[in-house]
Amino acid sequence: MYRHLLLARFGLTNLVAAGLLGAAYLQGWLKPVLEADLVELSAVIAALFLYGFVRCAVALVRINAELNDVDAGVPALGSHARRYLDAVDGAGRADEVAAGVLRLRLTNRISVVRQIANSLVFLGLIGTVIGFIIALSGVNPEAASDAERIGAIITNLISGMSVALNTTLVGAVLYVWLIVNHRLLATGTVSLLTGTLELGQRRGGGHGRA
Repeated sequence: MYRHLLLARFGLTNLVAAGLLGAAYLQGWLKPVLEADLVELSAVIAALFLYGFVRCAVALVRINAELNDVDAGVPALGSHARRYLDAVDGAGRADEVAAGVLRLRLTNRISVVRQIANSLVFLGLIGTVIGFIIALSGVNPEAASDAERIGAIITNLISGMSVALNTTLVGAVLYVWLIVNHRLLATGTVSLLTGTLELGQRRGGGHGRA
């Protein structure tokens, strides 16, 4: 009954997140973001999020399958667990080296999702800077006393602040969404690591290779 627990958590988490996003859309809260100036910046952030989300989902499926194989004691050919069991050749220092290599490989596989999540925040901050540049580009101290030009300055300020706030909001929300999924991925990776090491110990450090 626990064979797909990791995938069930992933599905439930994203179902809730998608439900909240849908509710926000129905309430009209996303309309200012979708209709804002330079919405392309938010679109780039959303596209990067989708790429990271797909990478995370694929990695979770692989980890879930490898976890099931390790629990059954028969790691699949080409899997990280199988390579670890094939690498260890007895107890002691060799096992520590192989365990370190396994840890690095598993960590390296999920690190890209964390990097993508961090990039969402940086892109949001870049959008903030661009928004402030737009807002301040139309400010002219000499025009402050001209009533006819004040309206254009205020319009430019509102447009720039809209870009700044919207991109920051999109980047922050999608970062939280992706980082929660990364946490699930990290939990599954730790379980796979510990399960593989325990399997190696049960087999006497590699004497009973699968």
